[in-house]
Amino acid sequence: MRILITDKDKAFNQGLSFFLKSKKAVVDSVYSAEDAEEMARLYDYDVIISGILLPDKSGTELLKRLRGNGINTPFIVLSSVSSVAKKIECFDLGADDYIMRPCDKNELLARIRAIVRRAHGYAQALVKVGHMTLNLDTKVVKIEDKILNLTGKEYALLELLALRKGMIVSKEQFLNHLYGGTDEEPEMKIIDVFLFRIRNKIKKLSGGKDYVQTVWGRGYILQEEK
Repeated sequence: MRILITDKDKAFNQGLSFFLKSKKAVVDSVYSAEDAEEMARLYDYDVIISGILLPDKSGTELLKRLRGNGINTPFIVLSSVSSVAKKIECFDLGADDYIMRPCDKNELLARIRAIVRRAHGYAQALVKVGHMTLNLDTKVVKIEDKILNLTGKEYALLELLALRKGMIVSKEQFLNHLYGGTDEEPEMKIIDVFLFRIRNKIKKLSGGKDYVQTVWGRGYILQEEK
């Protein structure tokens, strides 16, 4: 799960980013609406979290611009403004949730997970492919009753495939999901290495079944073997 946070309070940004990263989320953090809009255009986020008061534009203006430009990434507003009118305005503009601050981080995480699941068509946390089950909340992957042991980056790639089950995910999407254009971004072939390891681990527990399929020249797809 990849999350974008924008808020003028740097201490809040850093604290929330640290918490979400500890829950195995990939997090980008910016402090202005302009930077958030640029990041949302460049990268494929599962959810955007924004404060109302930003240094350059309001969070509602950011939301309006994103929706006006066809960016439909789930959007959560964090605000200390409790007026019904402000809540209605945000929901009318396309917000997916409006959460009062200060808020409990675990409650926020639960709401994030629920919104991301709904955005990808899952009412529950479990994604099943054949005998493999991925729990989007606990981050536990099982094949029948056996736990599939994955590294953080391996899980992030498999989760991305699970959220887009039945859809082709390109190597560029994987790379952006893991590294987001940062200075540490490696060469594209690292994705093949990660996927090779994931597929071998799945095969060992599943008796040779391979749920991650290669679509030559386009990327990878998670689906049951045909």
